[in-house]
Amino acid sequence: MKKLASLMIALSFCSSAMAAEIITVSRFEMGKDTWPFDREEVMLTCAKGNALFVINPSTLAQYPINDVASALVKSGQAKGQNISIIQSDDPQHPGQKKSLTPIIERTQKLCN
Repeated sequence: MKKLASLMIALSFCSSAMAAEIITVSRFEMGKDTWPFDREEVMLTCAKGNALFVINPSTLAQYPINDVASALVKSGQAKGQNISIIQSDDPQHPGQKKSLTPIIERTQKLCN
């Protein structure tokens, strides 16, 4: 029920996500070593035009993770913050963040 309520609120804040599928993924599901975030779970959505976003379920803030989504945010057609806010540092590469590739690939599947 809590996730459903979060989903409804997220949809009301995110006009670009209207009619888009939203899924929740977790560190457990994706694997601890490849999980790029500093929280246990996030929501993923593919909005119009294949704009990929990550949504923080606790704050409902959304983060663009591809160029299409970033362009929507820059143009004011969608709201979003920089993904690095919730992205973990990569212990294998000091000074860099963990790769978003597994998350981007998973989110792209929602576009079909």
